[in-house]
Amino acid sequence: MLKLSKLTDYGTVILSVMARQEGRLYSAQEICDSTGIALPTVSKILKNLQKAGVLTSVRGAKGGYSLARAASKISVAAIIFALEGPIALTECSDSHQSCEQAAGCNIQGNWHVLNQKIHHALESVTLADMIVPATRPDEVMIPVASLYK
Repeated sequence: MLKLSKLTDYGTVILSVMARQEGRLYSAQEICDSTGIALPTVSKILKNLQKAGVLTSVRGAKGGYSLARAASKISVAAIIFALEGPIALTECSDSHQSCEQAAGCNIQGNWHVLNQKIHHALESVTLADMIVPATRPDEVMIPVASLYK
């Protein structure tokens, strides 16, 4: 099963709260209170997102975190990368060094193509798209054209 970690799930929830009022500063405690996510987890996620350039931070008593750019300019791929690292379905999608079978593998190029298509699909969905209610609870629209780039 292909599955994202809880940190990425929580990170998306945190960013969705912040995207509803872009430009506003949020403290870690405020996000904790509004999401119900534990403060140490919120702090860790905020620091990772800030380090990756998804968020900016302001120090001081009136400081906090805000989106580094408009929600429509933050892709789901950028969020995943910030919290999970490179998007790779298999070890050879990211690095050929950790696979003992790389020398005789005839399909590693196909994994790379599949990995690119998934990356393009995740790039085509933004944080702004994520905060719009889906037409059905189990439906997220990914533009088909993005799969053919």
